[in-house]
Amino acid sequence: MMIYGLNTCATSKKAFKALEAAGKDISFRDVRAEPLSETELSELITEFGDRLVDRKSNDWRGLSDWLKHSEAEDQLAANPKLMVRPVIRDGDTYYLGWDAAVQAALLPE
Repeated sequence: MMIYGLNTCATSKKAFKALEAAGKDISFRDVRAEPLSETELSELITEFGDRLVDRKSNDWRGLSDWLKHSEAEDQLAANPKLMVRPVIRDGDTYYLGWDAAVQAALLPE
Protein backbone atom coordinates (compact mmCIF):
# COMPACT_ATOMS: atom_id res chain seq x y z
CA MET A 1 0.00 0.00 0.00
CA MET A 2 1.32 3.45 -0.91
CA ILE A 3 0.31 6.77 0.60
CA TYR A 4 1.04 9.89 -1.45
CA GLY A 5 1.04 13.06 0.63
CA LEU A 6 3.27 15.55 2.41
CA ASN A 7 5.41 14.92 5.48
CA THR A 8 3.88 18.06 7.00
CA CYS A 9 0.24 17.10 6.28
CA ALA A 10 -1.66 16.16 9.45
CA THR A 11 -4.27 14.17 7.52
CA SER A 12 -1.59 12.13 5.73
CA LYS A 13 0.04 11.40 9.08
CA LYS A 14 -3.29 10.29 10.60
CA ALA A 15 -3.92 7.94 7.68
CA PHE A 16 -0.42 6.46 7.92
CA LYS A 17 -0.68 5.89 11.68
CA ALA A 18 -4.14 4.32 11.47
CA LEU A 19 -3.20 1.99 8.62
CA GLU A 20 0.06 1.06 10.32
CA ALA A 21 -1.81 0.29 13.57
CA ALA A 22 -4.16 -1.95 11.56
CA GLY A 23 -1.14 -3.99 10.46
CA LYS A 24 -0.99 -2.77 6.86
CA ASP A 25 2.34 -2.76 5.00
CA ILE A 26 2.65 0.90 3.99
CA SER A 27 5.08 3.05 2.06
CA PHE A 28 4.87 6.85 2.25
CA ARG A 29 5.87 9.20 -0.54
CA ASP A 30 6.21 12.93 -0.02
CA VAL A 31 5.10 14.36 -3.37
CA ARG A 32 6.99 17.57 -2.77
CA ALA A 33 10.32 15.83 -2.13
CA GLU A 34 9.69 13.13 -4.75
CA PRO A 35 7.31 14.57 -7.38
CA LEU A 36 5.00 12.28 -9.29
CA SER A 37 6.08 11.25 -12.78
CA GLU A 38 3.91 12.22 -15.76
CA THR A 39 2.60 8.65 -15.89
CA GLU A 40 1.72 8.59 -12.18
CA LEU A 41 0.06 11.98 -12.38
CA SER A 42 -1.93 10.90 -15.46
CA GLU A 43 -3.18 7.81 -13.61
CA LEU A 44 -4.37 9.94 -10.70
CA ILE A 45 -6.00 12.50 -13.00
CA THR A 46 -7.77 9.67 -14.84
CA GLU A 47 -8.99 8.28 -11.50
CA PHE A 48 -10.03 11.51 -9.76
CA GLY A 49 -10.09 14.29 -12.37
CA ASP A 50 -10.32 17.83 -10.99
CA ARG A 51 -11.14 16.49 -7.50
CA LEU A 52 -7.39 15.85 -7.13
CA VAL A 53 -6.75 19.61 -6.85
CA ASP A 54 -7.50 21.29 -3.50
CA ARG A 55 -9.19 24.49 -4.60
CA LYS A 56 -9.79 25.57 -0.98
CA SER A 57 -6.09 25.85 -0.17
CA ASN A 58 -4.09 29.04 0.16
CA ASP A 59 -1.65 27.62 -2.38
CA TRP A 60 -4.40 27.40 -4.99
CA ARG A 61 -5.60 30.94 -4.21
CA GLY A 62 -2.04 32.13 -4.79
CA LEU A 63 -1.84 30.74 -8.32
CA SER A 64 -1.86 33.07 -11.28
CA ASP A 65 -5.20 33.41 -13.10
CA TRP A 66 -3.72 31.57 -16.05
CA LEU A 67 -2.69 28.59 -13.91
CA LYS A 68 -6.03 28.58 -12.04
CA HIS A 69 -7.78 28.08 -15.37
CA SER A 70 -5.34 25.47 -16.68
CA GLU A 71 -5.70 21.70 -16.48
CA ALA A 72 -5.37 19.96 -13.11
CA GLU A 73 -2.27 18.17 -14.38
CA ASP A 74 -0.53 21.50 -15.07
CA GLN A 75 -1.52 22.88 -11.67
CA LEU A 76 -0.15 19.83 -9.83
CA ALA A 77 3.04 19.76 -11.89
CA ALA A 78 3.62 23.42 -11.00
CA ASN A 79 2.81 22.96 -7.30
CA PRO A 80 2.51 19.42 -5.85
CA LYS A 81 1.14 20.88 -2.58
CA LEU A 82 -2.15 21.48 -4.42
CA MET A 83 -2.95 17.76 -4.37
CA VAL A 84 -5.79 16.68 -2.08
CA ARG A 85 -4.13 14.48 0.51
CA PRO A 86 -3.65 11.71 1.09
CA VAL A 87 -3.98 9.62 -2.04
CA ILE A 88 -3.82 5.96 -1.08
CA ARG A 89 -3.06 3.19 -3.56
CA ASP A 90 -4.04 -0.29 -2.42
CA GLY A 91 -3.16 -2.63 -5.28
CA ASP A 92 -5.04 -1.29 -8.30
CA THR A 93 -7.51 0.72 -6.22
CA TYR A 94 -7.05 4.39 -5.37
CA TYR A 95 -8.63 6.34 -2.52
CA LEU A 96 -8.71 10.12 -2.15
CA GLY A 97 -8.63 11.75 1.26
CA TRP A 98 -9.15 10.20 4.69
CA ASP A 99 -12.88 10.45 5.30
CA ALA A 100 -15.20 7.89 6.90
CA ALA A 101 -15.80 6.06 3.59
CA VAL A 102 -12.06 5.62 2.95
CA GLN A 103 -11.47 4.52 6.52
CA ALA A 104 -14.33 1.99 6.31
CA ALA A 105 -12.88 0.56 3.10
CA LEU A 106 -9.31 0.25 4.40
CA LEU A 107 -9.55 -0.42 8.13
CA PRO A 108 -10.84 -3.64 9.68
CA GLU A 109 -13.96 -3.35 11.81
